[in-house]
Amino acid sequence: MPKHLFLSDDWIAAAREIRARHESGAQATVQVRMNLVVEQVPFGDGRVEAHLDTSGGTLEIELGHLESPDVRVVLDYPTARAVLVDGDGQAALQAFMAGTIRVEGDLAKLLQYQSVPPGGAQAEVAEELRAITA
Repeated sequence: MPKHLFLSDDWIAAAREIRARHESGAQATVQVRMNLVVEQVPFGDGRVEAHLDTSGGTLEIELGHLESPDVRVVLDYPTARAVLVDGDGQAALQAFMAGTIRVEGDLAKLLQYQSVPPGGAQAEVAEELRAITA
């Protein structure tokens, strides 16, 4: 299975395919609409604007920003990868305490999303995303 840099165009395309295969079974339990600004990205201009959206019932990670998000998060690339690909909530907490994650909006919704571990098909999606990530 080919590996791609997290949030690269190829990674996003592969993530879409994974999401489509698991769409019926990978239902999100917490609804959140989150805009992400990822800095220190090792490709392009060093910055990626993306979003994470579970309001449709499944986890969607796409490029670009949502209108009227619940929360906006600015973080560095290693932290974004650790949290969104590796599921390392401790990395998020450490970065937040160190001031390297900036949050605007509904912090409670972000914490609620962060506190629910993936289960069933969501765990399969998470494993497949880890498998495609360089």
